[in-house]
This record gives sequence, structure tokens and C-alpha cells, in this order.
Amino acid sequence: MKAIFALSTKNNKQTNTFTQEKKNTMATTKFKGNKVNLDGTFIATGTIAPQVELVKNDLSTCTLDEHKGKYVVLNIFPSIDTGVCAASVRKFNKLAASTPNTVVLCISRDLPFAQSRFCGAEGIENVVTLSDFRRESTFGKDYGVQMADGPLAGLLARAVVVIAPDGKVCHAELVSEITTEPDYEAAIKAIKN
Repeated sequence: MKAIFALSTKNNKQTNTFTQEKKNTMATTKFKGNKVNLDGTFIATGTIAPQVELVKNDLSTCTLDEHKGKYVVLNIFPSIDTGVCAASVRKFNKLAASTPNTVVLCISRDLPFAQSRFCGAEGIENVVTLSDFRRESTFGKDYGVQMADGPLAGLLARAVVVIAPDGKVCHAELVSEITTEPDYEAAIKAIKN
């Protein structure tokens, strides 16, 4: 909560003005044990998933509407070029292959070319990699996953969000330590319930 108190003089009369602004509670995570602040508030279960515009490997735009009526798993991470991020893409690739009516969107700020190269080299075919690299994108702030400080400032924190076919978030995990993998079983459970 931010309070502002102002004292002004108008027509030789003193006027007191007091206003309060509600400040969003900033979400936090850790990177190698050090606290990292995130822009905005992490998305909550039960809320309608904000619409997103992310970039596909062919540089076209992808929105959530393209996957309406399915479970949508957002596997969000800093960079596909790290061991933990790559492991989560591999794991969710297997999940997507074995879970009907489900699409897995792997989202980072990597360029689409890097994402495509990784998937080609690894034989990843069951997930959709999407990039949030464009400046005008609001995805990181809308979902509360954009790192505001720390050595990875500007990248996305590790999180998993599951959106039900009705467009509501049915699972949301902000991983407490960026260098660890998410709880895959909790995401699977949200889909099967």
C-alpha cells in the first residue's frame, strides 16, 4: 500500500490531500538460493487465463484461442538452452503424447530459431514451442512470471500453468527455485481431475 500526503496552497487557503494506492503484491522466486522479484502477481487458480500472443517457430502469432476446448499446459521457463529447462521440455513432450485433449505450450524468451533447433535435435514433436521475445508482449507481466531483478532479469521464471477447456486456470505452480524442475505429477493430476 502506497500512501501519498500532499499539502498545497490555493487562494491563500491550505488544502490537505491524502490518497492511497493499492500496490500489487510482487511474486518472488529464487535463483541459486537468492531471492528474485517478479513483475506483477502470479496467476491464480480459478481465474480466467489472460489471452496471449506469442511467436511460433515460423514467426507467426499463436493465441490461446487456437487451443480452445483442450487442456493447455503452459510450461514456462527462462531458456531452452539450460539443462533443467530442456529436461522439462522432454518430460512434457512425453506427457503430451500420452494425454488426450491436451496441448503443451513451452514458453521462453528464446528466439524461435533456437527453440526449433533444440526440438529438431532432440526429436521433440509433441509440444509447441513459443517465444515471448517481442517487446510489446505482455505475457510475462500478465501471468506474473517476468523476472524484475537478479542475473536473469527480463527472462521468464519457471512455472507451470494448466488451463482447463473452459478457459479457467486449474493448476498454477511458480517453482520456488528456478534451478529445479516443476511438479509434473501435480500438472498431470489437474488434467485428469
